[in-house]
Amino acid sequence: MTLNPDFDALEVISQDRKHVWHHLTQHKAHEKSDPLVIVKGDGMRVWDATGKEHLDAVSGAVWTVNVGYGRTEIADAVRDQLVEMNYFAQAVGNVPAAKFAARLVEKMPGMSRVYFSNSGSEANEKGFKIVRQIAQRKYGGEKYKILFRERDYHGTTITTLSASGQEERKGQYGPFTPGFVEVPHCLEYRSQWGEVDDYGLRAANEIERVILEEGPETIGALCLEPITAGGGVIEPPAGYWERVQEICQQYNILLHIDEVVCGVGRTGKWFGYQHYGIKPDIVTMAKGVASGYAAISCTVTTEAVFNDFKDDPNDPMSYFRDISTFGGCTAGPAAAMANMDIIERENLLENVTVQGEYLKGRLHELMAKYAIIGDVRGKGLFVGFELVLDRETKEPAPESMAVAIAAHCMKNGVIIGRTNRSIPGLNNTICLSPALIATQEDIDAIVSAIDNALADVTA
Repeated sequence: MTLNPDFDALEVISQDRKHVWHHLTQHKAHEKSDPLVIVKGDGMRVWDATGKEHLDAVSGAVWTVNVGYGRTEIADAVRDQLVEMNYFAQAVGNVPAAKFAARLVEKMPGMSRVYFSNSGSEANEKGFKIVRQIAQRKYGGEKYKILFRERDYHGTTITTLSASGQEERKGQYGPFTPGFVEVPHCLEYRSQWGEVDDYGLRAANEIERVILEEGPETIGALCLEPITAGGGVIEPPAGYWERVQEICQQYNILLHIDEVVCGVGRTGKWFGYQHYGIKPDIVTMAKGVASGYAAISCTVTTEAVFNDFKDDPNDPMSYFRDISTFGGCTAGPAAAMANMDIIERENLLENVTVQGEYLKGRLHELMAKYAIIGDVRGKGLFVGFELVLDRETKEPAPESMAVAIAAHCMKNGVIIGRTNRSIPGLNNTICLSPALIATQEDIDAIVSAIDNALADVTA
């Protein structure tokens, strides 16, 4: 692969070290070692400034580049749209936003309205504001509390961190926005109640217990990831989602599904919640919506939720008085439509299902080989495995072991993910989310690198 000759690698690395403040990074190490600077991508692979090739098993590090790198048709769609009409505030319409919104809700039966913004955090914040305004307008301000789940994550703003079930993510950033209440996690591998016959039902019923303790008249919404991502790749067990839906309907609680990670094909369906037959009131998405080719997020609602904001046009406070400046940028929906074209034309949802099963099978082979793997879980091309020191006691492996495994893979040209300073004592899950285009050969290369890393780290 020929890299762009129009930059000096050493100069760029030096500039990066001196001036860039990276995400999720302790920079002390960069005083003695060079930061990684990625300069080119093609398909499943990226190249750094030194020319080294890497197989990317985490879609841009954070589950984003769903259709892979180097998609000229998405770049061309963005370029052409920006030349035609780049921006006007979303208080008015634009062509790509209208077209993409119509196309998106066709894939989401029961949903009808799309509110555009730029990031997953922002999309979730809009959802929370919708719930709070409905509480004021319909319930005298009483039904304002929002439930969230232990180990789930919904964003990086102070208010979305208020809805975070990851203590290390929110550590040192309080005080937080009031009115957010945690419900228990649903990871059966680490059951809070020991061995139970129907863990999924038990975990869901714990949500009802919290609702009754707080008072159903105070709860406006329940916000959940369909599959917990950064909290350990947790797919809720059988019976969980059905009971959650019943509880929300029984107590008149809006169900807000956070699809920022799972949305747009990652699990083998357009959206993760569609595996479980549930009917949400609010769905949020970002990351894979445009595969990182432009910034875009969406807060999608039912018509019933939308109608709560136009019931009294004579009230100057009746509408959703929110704005997202760059939610009006046309590049996002233009890229999202081209992204959707690729997923449909290349049958990527089917590929995710097939290759996802193959990947889990290969990981189970590793589990049979290495006792350090305590559990393999996930759906589609969104999987992980938990590291333990003892399978019988399930004693978690230290975070340093996950760090060592990821570093070993990186050294050998494969980029994998891991839970990162999320839950004290439980940052022990290796996370894999290769692009939806992944082939069996790609998966074999990823698993081979992990195999070698496990052999070294456990030696």
